[in-house]
Amino acid sequence: MKIYDISQELFSCVVFPGDPAPKKDTVLSIENGDNCNLTSLSMCAHNGTHVDAPYHFYRDGRTIDALELEKVIGTAQVVSFDGELTAADVRRLLMPDTKRVLFRGRTVITLDAAEELNRREIWLVGVESQTVGPEDAPQEVHFELLGQEVVLLEGIRLNGVPEGTYLLNAAPVNLGGADGAPCRAVLLEL
Repeated sequence: MKIYDISQELFSCVVFPGDPAPKKDTVLSIENGDNCNLTSLSMCAHNGTHVDAPYHFYRDGRTIDALELEKVIGTAQVVSFDGELTAADVRRLLMPDTKRVLFRGRTVITLDAAEELNRREIWLVGVESQTVGPEDAPQEVHFELLGQEVVLLEGIRLNGVPEGTYLLNAAPVNLGGADGAPCRAVLLEL
């Protein structure tokens, strides 16, 4: 069985403009005579490969610890697409029974595409960029998808992953009350 790690390394990851970059500090070090190595982390919940919860854009939205795990674990379709994704593209590219879709390439989801994804009752949308919508105006697409509790998996890396259907595990770190969380996303060949 082939396993694809589709996550960014956290400390060298792409950071969305304006978000704080992740940092690590060495608290204890065996090299310095301590009995173990111990690292302290400082980061934004949306650094690296991460999951957005509805609470990211909705005051009363579901938080990351309340997301249903079946939305982030299960079969997913990997599709190649570069450019602005439209509703017509969604209809053309996705198989009828798709519940989780990962877009490989420089995919920008338009409001039109987000509305079509919601009509199809998609559970999870993954993109390689740090945001699903246009980087300079992502709010509208987030509102549309998160309003229907679509899980957003952002910052994935699909180089070397052929198009097809895989088993996805993108369970976020269980951060109580948070608007998002990092995850170690992996795909397994079926």
